[in-house]
Amino acid sequence: MVTLGTPRLILRRWREEDVAPMAAVNADPEVMRWIRDGSVRDEQQTRGGVRAWESEWESQGFGLFAVEIRSTGELAGFTGLSVPNFLPEVLPAVEVGWRLGRSHWGQGLATEAAAAAVRFGFEERGLERIVSIAQVGNDASERIMTKLGMHLVRETVNPTCGRRVRVFELSSDQYVTTTR
Repeated sequence: MVTLGTPRLILRRWREEDVAPMAAVNADPEVMRWIRDGSVRDEQQTRGGVRAWESEWESQGFGLFAVEIRSTGELAGFTGLSVPNFLPEVLPAVEVGWRLGRSHWGQGLATEAAAAAVRFGFEERGLERIVSIAQVGNDASERIMTKLGMHLVRETVNPTCGRRVRVFELSSDQYVTTTR
């Protein structure tokens, strides 16, 4: 089982007790505003998501981590790596993504967590490139992508919801150059 640590966070695999707090994150319309069509998700949908994320760990050797606040043990949300099958034009690709509850916004936690996931992807899983996808207008996510060293490579439409998205990318060579 892969577990990563940062100064303020523990990134770990999912547990049954994570479903309810993650469902609370997914039920917040402001959190979900930039996710696909903006629909919130209930506990049953969240449970299905957690099962799918764990399945991806088994099939791909990477996945979405539960993000735990080190000092309190509270579940903040998720970060990690996944295959963005919803956007076939960027495949083959691995995406870094994140979703934190609103009480954890504005503290640099998403950047800290995503940076650990990117490091894991390049250093532990030998990925050649990592993308990140954000809906046009989601400036907070684009700032995180820029902090991760990513650069904009295209703007397109998410075929699952019709919303415009921007695709950012970081190659392993660029990662090595920026971490020296």
